[in-house]
Amino acid sequence: MAVTLNRIYTRGGDTGMTSLGRGERVAKHDIRVEAYGTTDEANSVIGLARSAITRAGSADPRLAEADAMLARIQNDLFDLGADLCTPEGKTKRDEPALRMVASQVERLEHEIDAMNAELQPLKSFILPGGSETASWLHLARTVARRAERCMTHLAAEQEINPEAIKYINRLSDHLFVLARRVNDNGAADVLWVPGGAR
Repeated sequence: MAVTLNRIYTRGGDTGMTSLGRGERVAKHDIRVEAYGTTDEANSVIGLARSAITRAGSADPRLAEADAMLARIQNDLFDLGADLCTPEGKTKRDEPALRMVASQVERLEHEIDAMNAELQPLKSFILPGGSETASWLHLARTVARRAERCMTHLAAEQEINPEAIKYINRLSDHLFVLARRVNDNGAADVLWVPGGAR
């Protein structure tokens, strides 16, 4: 899939419409646009988490590992956006559309399992917080959940790739476990104390 961006503004959206992957024009508030726009938002928050890792400048191998995983996830999220912005069928240039595939979901599952094996079992819900990186990852997790809600809304109205929904569902789990991993394997997690602020 070749991408060439010669001009950033086109004026094509000045009337509140935008183009999908096959060229169809839809309203910018269309649920499909909302879905891939929210995956882009999650990607941006992940970028902030990666910047926090860079600022931390630690020799902790967990942070280097986290950064590598997040780099792959950011690329995946562009794939997911491309999948969502192209309704089932072919592109206007008669090329096959880029679709999420099972191996992307499986990679997340393997990473979750490997990270979780290093963590103590949770005996309480945790509050978003701890390190700066973990805090950004928790925010990314909640944005991924919102993207998932947009995608299931879209799926109730139109056909979408089932691997796309599996991926976004697994991603929020991954970001949760990764937040614990960078929080000193859970030692820096902030635990919820039910009724503790009464």
